[in-house]
Amino acid sequence: MKLVIVTPRATEKAYRLVTSQNTYVFDVPMNVNKNEIKAAVETQFEGVKVANITTLVQNGKAVRFSRGKNRTPGTTNRQDTKKAYVRLSEGSIKVFEQEEVKEEKK
Repeated sequence: MKLVIVTPRATEKAYRLVTSQNTYVFDVPMNVNKNEIKAAVETQFEGVKVANITTLVQNGKAVRFSRGKNRTPGTTNRQDTKKAYVRLSEGSIKVFEQEEVKEEKK
């Protein structure tokens, strides 16, 4: 078994999915499959049981760049990313909890 590190996405859509459907969104490497994602989530976060996984590959957007004043402009593509929507049957992951920060008066 290879080491797979998944990182949760903290976006507004991800927060809505967590609160309504108990589904978490993770950024995963491009070369992993659903079984490896399930094993990584269950080992990385203790007390979590995965019920369902949906994956998708988001194509990199085209980005314009300039090579100087007299040269022709060009385009390149950003890197493709892979996301995994993981629905949990047991447990929860603390992604959106904030620690209270106490401000000191000066």
